[in-house]
Amino acid sequence: MTEKAASDIGYSSEVSESLDVDIAKNLALDATDVVLTPEADKKLVRKIDLHLSPLMCLLYAVQYMDKASSSNAAIMGLRSGLKMKGDQYSWVGSAFYFGYLFGLFMLPPLLQKSRKFMKVLCSIIVLWGLVLAVHAAPSVNYATFIFLRFLLGFLESAVTPAFTIITSQYWKTEEHFLRVCVWFGFNGLGGIWGSAMAYGLYDRKDNYAIPAWRLVFLVTGCITIFVGFLMAIFLPDSPDRAWFLSDHEKRLLVKRIQGNQQGFGNHSIKKYQIAEAFKDVRTWLYFLYSVASQIPNGGLGNFQTILFKEEFGFSTKTTLLISLGTNAVEWIGCPLFGWLSYLCYKKSIKGLSSRLSWAFIAISIVFTGVCMLAFADKSKNSKMAGLFFYQLSPVAFICVLSSISSNTLGFTKKWTVSSLNLVAYAAANIAGPHTFIDSQAPDYNGAKVAIVVCYAAALVIITLLYAVNVRENGRRDKCLNDRVNGSQLGTGFDDLTDFENLNFRYAL
Repeated sequence: MTEKAASDIGYSSEVSESLDVDIAKNLALDATDVVLTPEADKKLVRKIDLHLSPLMCLLYAVQYMDKASSSNAAIMGLRSGLKMKGDQYSWVGSAFYFGYLFGLFMLPPLLQKSRKFMKVLCSIIVLWGLVLAVHAAPSVNYATFIFLRFLLGFLESAVTPAFTIITSQYWKTEEHFLRVCVWFGFNGLGGIWGSAMAYGLYDRKDNYAIPAWRLVFLVTGCITIFVGFLMAIFLPDSPDRAWFLSDHEKRLLVKRIQGNQQGFGNHSIKKYQIAEAFKDVRTWLYFLYSVASQIPNGGLGNFQTILFKEEFGFSTKTTLLISLGTNAVEWIGCPLFGWLSYLCYKKSIKGLSSRLSWAFIAISIVFTGVCMLAFADKSKNSKMAGLFFYQLSPVAFICVLSSISSNTLGFTKKWTVSSLNLVAYAAANIAGPHTFIDSQAPDYNGAKVAIVVCYAAALVIITLLYAVNVRENGRRDKCLNDRVNGSQLGTGFDDLTDFENLNFRYAL
């Protein structure tokens, strides 16, 4: 990297030789003579998908089921059982995200420093399963319940940052959006699973020694503990320790992700990368998008079943059945958008080969849906359709997660940006339930207008993110002008940040 080229583009070229390199560097040095054929590449990615994706998808389904358990329990007797009044139920949702916010300052740094990454993560999963099961204890009152929701949020805060890192370790940049769409989309399966289970428990509520809403927490907690042990057995701590890959396949893996300009990770926390994350405009665009999109999520995530029951007049059973349909939209829609994006990328379809383009399309559909929900006063069917359109809202948030995975280089910087993004996610989800004011029940018109405003802002932010990346790529192409021809091995596995590595181009 030449000093002049770096200064032309506005970033420092000083990269200390003493900095710890990526843990993939040794494998990369051994793989210099390895040839990755298209056939071998296809076989390798199929093997990775087969061994990692099922358990990642299963856990994401379970964690959403755990998170949404209070929403299903709310219409099964939770509120009356714990004698909630006024806005006390709103604090149930907020307490979870207060814990989530607190956990982001402790668990992601712990995971980065640990050389037993997956074992630590799985221990956290088992612990949150135990916490969820304790929700069912007959002695749990409102104050205890709020504390347990806080503790649950604290423990669950580890999962999304960890999965973002795992995605960047095993798959190419152009594959990230589809993979994140798949595992994140399993939120929908978690919603279906949780609603179906709640329906079955509620239908036989007179057969149990404890209320059915308490059993929701007990059963989901036991499922979570089982999944945590499964992951501890089958998922490796890092790609260089992957039991399902031979030594030759590990070298092929290094070869296939070399174009990402990033490797497997680094266990040293580097303060300059933390500072750089705070200086990067993309960090704050991710942050603002998460605020805009997650205020509605925090509100509707806790109050959607209540809207079905109180505003639309459905029974508890019917509400749980309708929830199967809304969650199915997310389960099918998110992977579908990811697949369409990847297909357009492979076919180089102009204007549609960018994940940000598909994020904009998804937000436009969601914006239409929330406008129907807020302003179609005389049509219950239109409002219902709006809620179904809203289920595509995770697509753009997935785009943000995959952009962090693809476009944030430097392991400490990636953890920092991911954590800051999730700080916004947690804070917005804390605020979201409080847009649903008890005095405005059952229509909650103020909350609906707030949701419309948030998604209008989200459209603008995604557009700005696209423009920033296009402009920066253009600047690098123009300033470098072929003067920097450093090898990908010399930059991609030195744990450089995207500011330092001028060979890197931001994925759109």
